[in-house]
Amino acid sequence: MLVWRTRTRAQRWVLRYALFVESRARARIAILFGQYAPPRVVEALAENPDLASMNGESRELTVLFSDVRDFTSVSEGLSAAAVAALMNDYLSTMTQAIQAEDGTIDKYIGDAIMAFWGAPLRCPDHALGAVRAALTMQEAAAGLRQTYTDRGWPPLHIGIGINTGTMNVGNMGSEFRRAYTVLGDAVNLASRLEGLTKYYGVGILVSEYTHAATRDDILYRELDRIQVKGREEPVAIFEPMRAGQGPGQDPPPGVQVRVARYAEMLAAYRARDWHGAMNALQDLEHAGDSPTLLRLFRERIELLRSSPPPPGWDGVYRFQEK
Repeated sequence: MLVWRTRTRAQRWVLRYALFVESRARARIAILFGQYAPPRVVEALAENPDLASMNGESRELTVLFSDVRDFTSVSEGLSAAAVAALMNDYLSTMTQAIQAEDGTIDKYIGDAIMAFWGAPLRCPDHALGAVRAALTMQEAAAGLRQTYTDRGWPPLHIGIGINTGTMNVGNMGSEFRRAYTVLGDAVNLASRLEGLTKYYGVGILVSEYTHAATRDDILYRELDRIQVKGREEPVAIFEPMRAGQGPGQDPPPGVQVRVARYAEMLAAYRARDWHGAMNALQDLEHAGDSPTLLRLFRERIELLRSSPPPPGWDGVYRFQEK
């Protein structure tokens, strides 16, 4: 207070104006990013407004798509009020999981969620945050299934796709409406992976790029190598089995068996050892692995055994539809 009184009238005016400008800057950041980013990210941006750029730029980020499987069937038989209550509860729970890992909510698309990591605040571990969030989302979904059963609501099952890559991020849209979002081929791939979770019968699929950035922290198994329609370059896809590796963090024996035997099955499949691949599939069936996944490869192997692939076969499965 003594310091304030010793200032000249002009100095006090300048200080008041500076505080006013700072307050306006903080309020502007809260308005711009409060609906997208978790509170602690918004607070960090408010402390450093120079970091809060809405201008478009190209940056390596990680993007996540999630979707409720067969939502039309889930919502049938429920009143409009019950559907709204269910979705509000579900989206709130999933958003908490995403924001707990500093993810930015891009948008809700009906029952689907799009989120990304690494913007607006830069984060070197954006891929790890996304995968951790996905694992938490699946755990939360399992809890919701029991809650919804108790309420007489149908259970929800979700699929999640994640990809890491260079994408455009910024305030984009039209002169009528804009949104802070991400665009690019890397974003499209994540969306495709989400759609393929049902095809493979797993809850989460990540690309080889996300896998490369997180393999020291997450236990994975490679599921397949694919080429999606409209994309020339094949990509390996992985299923995260468990967060945490290293001493004292060994996965349960059942998970270890599934990871090891699946790797043997995939290696035999790519080496055209159909007999060895089938033996590994049988072990995986006894271990309680995904019936959809195992049936998929059993059908592929039976087809390839009856009609052997050409000499240049690379084991890549090429999808003809989006």
